[in-house]
Amino acid sequence: MYRHLVDELSCRHTLCDADMRKLISNTDDCDVSYLMEKAREAAGKVYGKDIYIRGLIEISNYCRNNCYYCGIRRGNDRAERYRLTMAEIRECIDYGYQLGFRTFVLQGGEDAALTDDFLTEIIGAVKTQYDDCAITLSIGERTYDSYVRLYDAGADRYLLRHETADSGHYGKLHPADMSYENRIKCLMQLKEIGYQTGCGMMIGSPYQTVDNIIKDIRLIERLKPHMVGLGPFIPHKDTQFADYAEGSAALTLKIMSVIRIMQPDVLLPSTTALETIVGDAHKTGILAGCNVIMPNLSPEHAKEKYMLYNNKAVSGSEDASGLSVLRANMESIGYNIVTGRGDCKRPGVKGMLQDV
Repeated sequence: MYRHLVDELSCRHTLCDADMRKLISNTDDCDVSYLMEKAREAAGKVYGKDIYIRGLIEISNYCRNNCYYCGIRRGNDRAERYRLTMAEIRECIDYGYQLGFRTFVLQGGEDAALTDDFLTEIIGAVKTQYDDCAITLSIGERTYDSYVRLYDAGADRYLLRHETADSGHYGKLHPADMSYENRIKCLMQLKEIGYQTGCGMMIGSPYQTVDNIIKDIRLIERLKPHMVGLGPFIPHKDTQFADYAEGSAALTLKIMSVIRIMQPDVLLPSTTALETIVGDAHKTGILAGCNVIMPNLSPEHAKEKYMLYNNKAVSGSEDASGLSVLRANMESIGYNIVTGRGDCKRPGVKGMLQDV
C-alpha cells in the first residue's frame, strides 16, 4: 500500500510529516519487508556487507541523575553499585584487543568519580599501547571543557542519546533538574569539537506518540549524527514505569530502517535492548539495516549490576567461541564481521552547527 513512500524516501532521503506518519504507522508485512530491503540496499552502497563490532565496557553504574525509567538512577536504593578500577578497564581492553576488537565503548552513569583526570589517563594509555584503536565514550552530559579535554586525550566518538526530541515528553521522563535544552546543547558541542557524535532514543517509551517519533527523526535529519543508538523501551522493576508495557520490536526495526535510508552512512547498532526482547536480534537488526554489534566485554559482576532495564541480554559474543558463533551467524545471512576501527564514512568535522 505504501511502497511508493519507501521509494520516495529512498530517492529523497526524507518525507513530509504526513507521509512519514503513514509509513511509521503502516503494519502491512509486505510493505515492512520492502522497507527493510531498501534499508539493506542503502547500507550496502556505503558499507558493503561489513558489520563492525565494538567492545562494550560498562565502567560504572553510579549516576547523579534520577531519570524515571532507568534502573541505575540515583534514587534506586536497590541497585548494587560498582565502579571499575583503571586496572579492570585496562584488563578488559587488553582481552578485547587479543580477540580482535579495535573499538572500545566506555559506558557508564554520570558518575562524579569519572573525572577528566581518570578518563584521560585511561584514554592516553590505551592510545599509546594500541594506536590502531578507537575509543567511544558514553558517559552523559559534561561541560564543554571536559569534552574538549577528553577529545584532546584521544577519544574518537561520543554517544549521548537524546531519548526524545520533544521537550514536553522529555519532562515526563526526567526530573526537573534535567533539561532537554542542555542535552541538545551537549550534542551540538560534541559535533563542534570534532567527535564522531551519536544520539538516539527509546521506541515505545511512556507517553510517546508517533508525532514524538517524527520529531526524533527530524532532529536526526538536522543534527546529522555519525551514530544513532535506538532500541525498544523496556521497563525496570524499581522505577515508576515498572508496569508500563515494553516497546514494540517491530516498530523499533521499522524506525531503524527509516534512519538507515535517510542517512545511509550512519553507524547503526543492533542494540542490546532489541536483543533482550527479540530472540535473534543481531540477525534481525542487521536485516533491518544495522551495521554495528556491541558484544559486552565487562567483567561478569558488572554485567549483572549494570541493569538499565529488566532482563538485560548479554550477547554471549564476548569470548573467542562467542565471536566464532557471531561470525557464523552473520555469514549465514551474507555478512562479514570486520575487526577494524569501523569509522563512519563521514568523518567528524569541527565547526558550528545550525540550531537543532
